[in-house]
This record gives sequence, C-alpha cells and structure tokens, in this order.
Amino acid sequence: MERVQRSGAGLAFALSGAFFYGFNITFAKIAAELGVGGPMIVAERVLVMIAIGLVIGRLTRASFSVPRNERMPLFGLGIGSTGVSICYISSVAFIPITIAAVIFYTFPILIVVLSPFIDRKPLTLAMMAIVLTAFIGVVLVLGTTDAGLDPKGLLLAAGASISAAIQFFAGTRCRQTGTAAKLVISQVIVLPSALLTVYFTGAIFTVDSQTIAFVPVWLTIGGFVFGFGFQILALARISASVAGLAFCLEPVVAALTSAIVLGERLAPIQYLGGMIVIAAIIATVFAERSKAA
Repeated sequence: MERVQRSGAGLAFALSGAFFYGFNITFAKIAAELGVGGPMIVAERVLVMIAIGLVIGRLTRASFSVPRNERMPLFGLGIGSTGVSICYISSVAFIPITIAAVIFYTFPILIVVLSPFIDRKPLTLAMMAIVLTAFIGVVLVLGTTDAGLDPKGLLLAAGASISAAIQFFAGTRCRQTGTAAKLVISQVIVLPSALLTVYFTGAIFTVDSQTIAFVPVWLTIGGFVFGFGFQILALARISASVAGLAFCLEPVVAALTSAIVLGERLAPIQYLGGMIVIAAIIATVFAERSKAA
C-alpha cells in the first residue's frame, strides 16, 4: 500500500510539474515580445530558485549536506538542467519552436530505451508502445514544418533532449538528499552557464523592460519555480521513464494556454493529439499502479 501511495504521489507531482512548465512557456513568449528574452529570464529564475531553496532550508532547518554516493547524481541533475535551459532556448534562434519542441520531446523515448542499461529495468513492449503513442500525440499537438531547419538548431534541440534524459535519470538517484539542498545546489550549477549566456547574447537588464514585462516575466518565473519543484519531488518517488511520460502533458498545456491567452486557434488534429497524450498518461498510471500493487 505504501508503494502504491508513493507512486501515486510521484505521478501527481510529475503532472503538476508538467502543468506549470507548460503554463510558463506562453508567458515567456509574451515577455520576449516586450523586451525580456529567454536568456535573461533563465538567469533571473535561477537566482529566484536559489533564494527560495535557501528560505525553505532555513524555515525547515533542513540540512544542505549531500550523501557521498549522491554527489555525482546531484551534479548530473545540475548539468542536465543546464543543458535543457541553455540548449532549448538557444535552439529556437535557428529553427521553429514547434520543431525544437518535437525534437526535445524525444527524451521520454530516450529514457525508456536507456532504462534497461541504466536502471536495470526490462524494456517491455507495453511501455515502448505507450511512449511512442505519447510522442505521436506530442507531434500532432505541436505540428511540424520543414522550413528553416538549420543544423545548429537541430543539434541544440537534440542536446536539450539528451540533457533532459540525464536530468531525469540523475534526479531519481538523489532520493536521500533533501529537497532544499537539491533545489539550491542544482541551480548553483546552472547559474554560471546562465550568466554566460546572458553575456554572450548581449542581453541587458533594464528597469524599463522589467517593468513593462513585469507580469509575464514573473508568471514565467513562477511557472518554472513550481514546475522544477514538483519535478524534484516526483523524481524522488517514481522512475525516470514514468516521470518522462507524465511530462508529455507539458506541450498540451502550452498549446491550450496559448489558445486561451494569445487567442491562437487549435486545429482539430491538435485536440486529437492532446487526447492521445492524455490517453498515454492514463495508460502509464494504470501500468505503474499494477506494478506497485
């Protein structure tokens, strides 16, 4: 029973994280249009997350020590988070957002395929079918185009996908480390790369741009804070493969949020894709519960 409850909580945290990650993408786009680009928001949200982690640790009197056997996995979590943030944002400068997202969301497939080698979990046909179904749904939601496929953008998007797989595998190996410690240390690892990206892209922090884009900037930061927090909680309770599938909900939420906030119209095929993703997630829930029972 305890294992079933733990698994259920992990899935709930993963779906919550996917919701907030999907929610913040729309507002990141609005912020960029108002003069605050992705690299600057990444740097700001990293600083905010570090501050929140320190406050949580202070209030809960949590330890920031890391068990020796979890130091490398925690470093991997930070490196994976760095790759996702930097590569994903950089890729859209060379290729359309939809193509970058489709390539990025191959990471659940990578996780499932690599699980037999990394987690020593057998690769079942059922799980492979579920992850492929979810990916098809993601492709339908996002759509595709063959315009502007710069190799640099494709490589960066692929790097983001690989980084996400590293992030998920590493996160599941930090279960003894406290949540506050994981939040702070992982983002401290991300910070130097985030600041360098701001410098090399020529982004400038100005009071005027931050004031004009205040609402979307902080909605984006808030979405990341909750998304990453729930992701950390999820990875401490469920496997990387199950968590990866749950996060396929993110682009569905992003598409719906864009439709509601920006008035972007969704085609029937996109709604179908969303239903396919949700069906795949439901199948994952049942499969996980049957294993945990």
